[in-house]
Amino acid sequence: MSRVDWKQVHAAGFQVPPGVPLADLTEELTLMLGDPDPVRRDATAYPTLATWVERGVYDDLLPALGDGMAAGLRTGLGLVEDDTVFRRSFSALVLAECVLRDNNRPLVLGGKVLQWGDAIATWMLRERDLRGYVPGKGWAHAIAHGADALGTLAQSPHFGPPELTVVLDVVADVLCARVDRLFSNGEPDRLAAATMYVLRRNQLPIEVLEPWVNRITEHARRPARGDRRDPHLSTGNAQAFLRALYLQLALGNRPPASRADLMLVLVGALRSTNEHYLEVRTS
Repeated sequence: MSRVDWKQVHAAGFQVPPGVPLADLTEELTLMLGDPDPVRRDATAYPTLATWVERGVYDDLLPALGDGMAAGLRTGLGLVEDDTVFRRSFSALVLAECVLRDNNRPLVLGGKVLQWGDAIATWMLRERDLRGYVPGKGWAHAIAHGADALGTLAQSPHFGPPELTVVLDVVADVLCARVDRLFSNGEPDRLAAATMYVLRRNQLPIEVLEPWVNRITEHARRPARGDRRDPHLSTGNAQAFLRALYLQLALGNRPPASRADLMLVLVGALRSTNEHYLEVRTS
């Protein structure tokens, strides 16, 4: 039984409850991150931990908290249609908050942030539960939350060109992975937003970006060889991403230095993957 009235904590603006060790509070909140009840998970555990990280409650314990969240990414990994996805997905969000805190106020050694980045990448590439909204249980949204974490990592001062290139490779790997269901809850847009954070660092030249776009374009154009399923399962996620990235480059704030060159590459990609819609037919 909980020693804390979490509804009261929420009502009090997420003040840390007195008289209970922070370690005990953290342990309970961490377990709640995996709760199938969205009120306990999404409306209580996550915003409480995120707020405390942002306010500096964990500043002296940030490496340990981040390591705990990284461990949560492995809970039940590989299972599908299983409640363990909530623990993984929301651990990624809290881990992203740890990275963001370090981005704003250096608190963690660079090697530790790189370890967290590796944990997030490994999890995303092995995640098999691609559900977005789960009726009765709320958001699972693992790929979207992973994309948010990648975007936060891309802003880290510990990430230079090699690490930023890896972020893009993870995005491409996720988009080109064999799936049994297409992303249907904005995941391509969230992956495009993460990509924009990489681009805004202005550290990767077009010579790196163009082959990366071409890889996704090739996947968007042709179904995987030997795959006899619905062809759109092979191409749909990549196609949706190319459209999302074009939109964000065209309309987004703070355009990267590579915008003009990359827009030309994306226009070519979109033409080649949407050629049937671009034909002008007369009756």
